Amino acid sequence: MKASIIGGALICCAAALGTQNAAAEAKNIIFFLGDGMGPVTQTAARIYAGEKLGLEVPESHKLAMEQLPYAARIKTYSEDAQTTDSAPGMASYMTGMKSKNEVISMTPDTNPNDANGNPYQTNGDSTCPASGNGERAQTLLEILKARGYGTGVVSTTRITHATPATTYAHICNRNAENTIAAQMVPGGEGYNGELGDDGIDVILGGGRRHFLPTTDGGRRTDGRDLLVEMQDAGYTYVSTGSELAGVNLAGTDKLFGIFNSSDLNYELDRVNGDLNEPSLADMTGAAIDILSRNQDGYFLMVEGGRIDHALHGTNAKRALEDTLAFDEAIATAVSKVNLDDTLIVVTADHDHVMAFNGYSKIGNPVLGLLKEYRGGELALDAQGKPFTTLVFGNGGGPREANRATLTESEVLEDDYLQEVGVRLGGPGSETHGGGDIRLTAGGAGSERFKGTLDNIEVFGLIEDAMGL
Repeated sequence: MKASIIGGALICCAAALGTQNAAAEAKNIIFFLGDGMGPVTQTAARIYAGEKLGLEVPESHKLAMEQLPYAARIKTYSEDAQTTDSAPGMASYMTGMKSKNEVISMTPDTNPNDANGNPYQTNGDSTCPASGNGERAQTLLEILKARGYGTGVVSTTRITHATPATTYAHICNRNAENTIAAQMVPGGEGYNGELGDDGIDVILGGGRRHFLPTTDGGRRTDGRDLLVEMQDAGYTYVSTGSELAGVNLAGTDKLFGIFNSSDLNYELDRVNGDLNEPSLADMTGAAIDILSRNQDGYFLMVEGGRIDHALHGTNAKRALEDTLAFDEAIATAVSKVNLDDTLIVVTADHDHVMAFNGYSKIGNPVLGLLKEYRGGELALDAQGKPFTTLVFGNGGGPREANRATLTESEVLEDDYLQEVGVRLGGPGSETHGGGDIRLTAGGAGSERFKGTLDNIEVFGLIEDAMGL
């Protein structure tokens, strides 16, 4: 499908055709995005899972995503940066266009900041120019919504966060999350009309604060209660895991679930605490149950978003636990769908700077101190001190000229932060990486995904598989 800008509006010829091409192989598409899940994170999660399963050789384990039969290597650079952020990284998949860092589903000429470098947003509200700063780029969700497909967006982050927002919103700066939330509400001021009269069918994630006014503990300065507005638009609203589990999915057409004021908790904390939040697998299963009733087909985006946050914090254990929760959601989807008519794509938007360190022996705990493959003794640095297998190139974790002497019990703690090569600001300051990432695919039309691809090419391959 080709698109062009005519008279200031994005005209998408395929959406105007109104009928699906006879060559379509996939009726449904489930797009899984592990935010920040680079190759090292995936490899470490595989080993970690093998350890938890008690495998003699944990390195031999295969994750659910790795059992999909087709694979490709994806280039992730954005319009203006070798290392992308999540907004253009995901928007490239959803629109087939490059965009600048921080821009949500807009054309490549869109800028997130003014000429002085000031962001086009204030306290979550957009200050994007009304004209002269790029155009909206139609998303895959919008294209399929116009054709009558069911649509769903699921995330462990705020539903207004960069990755989920790229599927349904258009904004010059990703941090205008109040404005992004308003684009979701059918019939409300600022609604994105490309989502049709009834909006997205299933929306599950976090970010309640961007739907509530400041008087009710939210961040909206316009006084609107978007939770009420969504219910007035016909959505069944749920706010806890137990409420989601109690929904009659067979009798629900529109489901809106917001389970935290901000992002959902990390999987490690969700499991260990009494938090009453659903797992990503729970949300994925519920979305499929609702969307699969649409006879025309459906689009579902599922994001494991907190993988990225844990990596920014140089907390490898939480990153790996969230990666395994993401993988469980993939396994849930595979078990529930017919792969003869459903395409499943699993990828990431960008890499991080976590790395494997040294020559660890087979079976050594991937989160533990490095033990040499020759003899199994602790590997020592130039100061004669042990170090971990996983380290980060930069971040807010420890980096001291005279390193502490680490112990195995210390580095296996939930809150241990891996050491870093370049010490940056503080917690959460580790950066994305600019390396290629991995894509795997299975089901209808998945044989198209192979070789080395630019991220914008994935959009066209999905279109081809769905006959658009």
